[in-house]
Amino acid sequence: MNDFLFSTVSDVLSGAGTSRQLGALAGNLGIVRALLVTDPGIIQFGLLDAAVDSLKASNIDYHIYSDVVADPPETVVMDAVRIAQEFACDGVIGFGGGSSMDVAKLLAVLIKGEQALADIYGVDQITGGRLPLIQVPTTAGTGSEATMVSIITTGETTKAGVVSRTLLADKIILDAALTTGLPATVTAATGIDAMVHAIEAFTSKRLKNPLSDMLAREALRLMADNIETAVKQGDNLEARSAMLLGAMLAGQAFANAPVAAVHALAYPLGGNYHIPHGLSNSLVLPHVLRFNAPQAGELYAELAAIILPDQRLPEDAIAATGLLADYFLALAEDLGLQTKLQQMNIAATDLPMLADEAMLQQRLLINNPREVSLEDALAIYTQAF
Repeated sequence: MNDFLFSTVSDVLSGAGTSRQLGALAGNLGIVRALLVTDPGIIQFGLLDAAVDSLKASNIDYHIYSDVVADPPETVVMDAVRIAQEFACDGVIGFGGGSSMDVAKLLAVLIKGEQALADIYGVDQITGGRLPLIQVPTTAGTGSEATMVSIITTGETTKAGVVSRTLLADKIILDAALTTGLPATVTAATGIDAMVHAIEAFTSKRLKNPLSDMLAREALRLMADNIETAVKQGDNLEARSAMLLGAMLAGQAFANAPVAAVHALAYPLGGNYHIPHGLSNSLVLPHVLRFNAPQAGELYAELAAIILPDQRLPEDAIAATGLLADYFLALAEDLGLQTKLQQMNIAATDLPMLADEAMLQQRLLINNPREVSLEDALAIYTQAF
């Protein structure tokens, strides 16, 4: 067994209605003036109400920053830093999807004023500490609540990441009641996103480890068993709870065994066409599985047995990988997602540009079980077209 380092969040509170305990958890961390980081949709649908009531009951002052947008730009981060410093907040609560939680991580560091945002991009560039941090996800997908990564938009189509164990939250609240109102397409796309996290962690070339493997397997079992119910019966709390837990487990897995070619090929789709990240992953996943099969087929066959427990799988690993790819293609279609790039108004003439941009994602491609060339990337996009 190879040596490994595994880092994750220390405390997870899971259960329907647990966001009502936010005030008590914040108080236990010594938070007196909290910054709640969220987006306008969370406010509009009243998802924050119970959490705010719990802060009031615990006599914790709070300010709500609700200007987070998808793929948040640097301007949003710096605007929130200024407001939080004026409010003199001493703790940060991320409440929402991956974007809100990514911004919350950075704020917990930047509000202290010890480093500028530009100085912490990259791996392990944070030199100081952070304020207490609680994450409350309202989607079951990104796993951001359990990761040490924050992704920020830095240009028209470019993003940059901050990677540091300092970004790991103090506490996570998994309240499935917050997810029952999610639209079916969002539930489907974020669910497949989380399944991709688990698959790529399990097959990661560089930092694969037994703890990530264990978490990835359980994440896939939970999500394969429950994604269709969660999408088609949105108020099913049991299915929603399983998806929320599965997404977090997948987040813990890929935080320590990083993702690879599926994400590398998905990012240009999001950057150029503003396709939601989960859907971008879903569009290329089956084709990356087939491409990786010669090197990762045995591992994919292990996962196929978890995802397709009632199906008799072929002994040949590449054939089993083919069944897994077919499953994800059929799943996306059944859940109402697009399955071809051309359905997203992408022109065939754009595919070489996408391949060029995918090759810039070397930080991800180095984790892929099979080396990806420019020609390979173009071939995968062509198959997905």
